[in-house]
Amino acid sequence: MTRHKQGRDRKFQAILPLRGKILNVEKAMDHKVFESDSIVTIFRALGVTIGTEEDPKEANLSKLRYHRIIIMTDADVDGAHIDTLLMTFFFRRMRPIIENGYLYIATPPLYRARTKKGQREEYCWDETQLRKFIDEYAGGNEDGVTVQRFKGLGEMNPEQLWETTMDPEHRLLKRVNISDAAEADRIFSMLMGEDVDPRRKFIEENATYATIDT
Repeated sequence: MTRHKQGRDRKFQAILPLRGKILNVEKAMDHKVFESDSIVTIFRALGVTIGTEEDPKEANLSKLRYHRIIIMTDADVDGAHIDTLLMTFFFRRMRPIIENGYLYIATPPLYRARTKKGQREEYCWDETQLRKFIDEYAGGNEDGVTVQRFKGLGEMNPEQLWETTMDPEHRLLKRVNISDAAEADRIFSMLMGEDVDPRRKFIEENATYATIDT
């Protein structure tokens, strides 16, 4: 299997790098959306054109190139914000991609744990898995384990990126679903729209359930 330097298998995988955060389509006028270089690049990469018989501004997915579109961002607050912006974009501009189950979010590991003597090495996706590794292979002694913390995808070498995030046999994906379109529409409008008060109330009521960049 030949893999690209970015960690993909070029026979069936393609990567579209995006720099920074894309435009918040919830707040932007139509002409701003279609003038955004990042958004135009996404449309073009997916084979999506704009305009149908019913609506000249609707995305035409008849020539969609991929039926598995994976959002890959760092496992931190900025990454979560980019996830939200991209999900908002797909929800507002290409909703059939979500409705048909084509949109996923990659879940990269937070740690790579290795016993000091090198007998055992594993990727850990959260603190619980890391703690279990330490307990199981180092008798609970943290000094017996070397831990590498991945602050972002850029800190992984191509082999690590393939093993954890790109390899279909081992990667962990979350499919983006819309179980209730009306409720999803309301929440996206509240969280990404101009009206601050409902968003502040939602955050205040749900902040106790959030884990922020631990």
